[in-house]
Amino acid sequence: MSLNWKEINLILEELDIEGAQIQSAVQSAYDVIILRLHKKGGTKQILVSLSSGACRIHETFLAAKGAVPKNDKPLRFAQFLSSKIVNGWITEAVQLGDNRIVRVTVKRHESIFKLYIRLWSNAANFIVTDEEGVVLDAMRRHPKRGEVTGGSYAPEEAEEKNDLPQKTARKEYNIREIPGEGSFNKKIDELYASQGGSLSLDALREQARRVCEGSMGKIASALERLREKEKAFTGADRLKNYGDLILSNIAVIKPDDKWLEVTDESGTIRIELEPRTAPAAKAGKYYEQYRKAKNGLADIQKEIEEGERELKEVTERLERLLGETNPLVLAKILKTGGAGSGVKISKKEKSRPGLSFKRGDWLIIVGRDAKENDELLRRHVKGNDLWLHARDYHGSYVFIKQRAGKTVPLDILLDAGNLAIFYSKGRNNGKGDLFYTHVKYLRRAKDGPKGLVIPTQEKNLHVKVEDERLRVLENCKC
Repeated sequence: MSLNWKEINLILEELDIEGAQIQSAVQSAYDVIILRLHKKGGTKQILVSLSSGACRIHETFLAAKGAVPKNDKPLRFAQFLSSKIVNGWITEAVQLGDNRIVRVTVKRHESIFKLYIRLWSNAANFIVTDEEGVVLDAMRRHPKRGEVTGGSYAPEEAEEKNDLPQKTARKEYNIREIPGEGSFNKKIDELYASQGGSLSLDALREQARRVCEGSMGKIASALERLREKEKAFTGADRLKNYGDLILSNIAVIKPDDKWLEVTDESGTIRIELEPRTAPAAKAGKYYEQYRKAKNGLADIQKEIEEGERELKEVTERLERLLGETNPLVLAKILKTGGAGSGVKISKKEKSRPGLSFKRGDWLIIVGRDAKENDELLRRHVKGNDLWLHARDYHGSYVFIKQRAGKTVPLDILLDAGNLAIFYSKGRNNGKGDLFYTHVKYLRRAKDGPKGLVIPTQEKNLHVKVEDERLRVLENCKC
């Protein structure tokens, strides 16, 4: 629901902002600006929303308590407004006819600026021009319409060219009856906060529910799979028992036997053997399977514990989000994943093993042993991240975290290659060959040691260790 032209006139009349000074401009979301104004008698905070289906301008009382969230990184248009109109004085605030375009004229020092707030649902915009109508900037840049820096915007001329027959044929609008108490501005503010468009609490809470319940569903599915693995590993003691029974009956096992049958108080046990394989060697295989199962069980139980804790955190997060009463704060949390009211939407980052190096915008991670390599592969890297490993030597896995739409620069690849050689058994050679591929092209070696992977679609790289490069990387640890 967007405001009609009669409602905009009533809002401007109640606001009475001519003669007010603009103290700040905050862009709490891409399409929402909050202007803080001071006039003799008090301070007002004016919300301008260009959200589709909820275009409006009115005083906001939620923001009056100082609860206007700021983006962690200031947005472009708010920075522009701060440089041009903050500390300026409003000399005029009018609607142009019945076209739902509000013109606010601001004088700052000797400069005159015109702020055009166009409240059309399908073409809303906030455009700033100089006194001559030359566009200085716009919240939404539209080059084809001239709504970019250097363009021209003069809606007054279009209004003058409209002829009366077209105007009188338009739909007749009235000021709607809005429930609540106080001014029309206050009623509108409360209406939109509770049920109006993308900034309403109802819509934002539904979005929060979708985000959190989606995460909860994924975590629950992962926990179910882990518990199935836990069941499979829980019987690991029988593998050790098989090895013990083979060794204790080694004297009666013949070279071609496929099975060993022994009887105890629990009944008859059949143990599979391998013909032409020494019984002691087969017992050793059962002991190795037992060891891996025990280690795997410990890892899986740790993952289950972490998953249950994460599920609890997301559940509590959803409860806090649903309890948030300020739609501006809730909208920012959902949009940026940042903190607000003690809440975070973004997934909590687990502590990362190994070493991390930050080179510009690129993150390089080094696993120093099999345990760290395995942990990084399981929980901290994704399919498009790059994996490097020294050829023919035991050593570290090195990962370059992928950046969306970016190709890894050669310099970053050489950084990672130097680290891969330096943290391998071949570091004393001062050079070496390595291979690299994307994580999605790695597969775990069946029954292999922890962390062992077999790469496919790998490429080769010869690297000479550069002492200066390593010194620079040492200062980039994070």
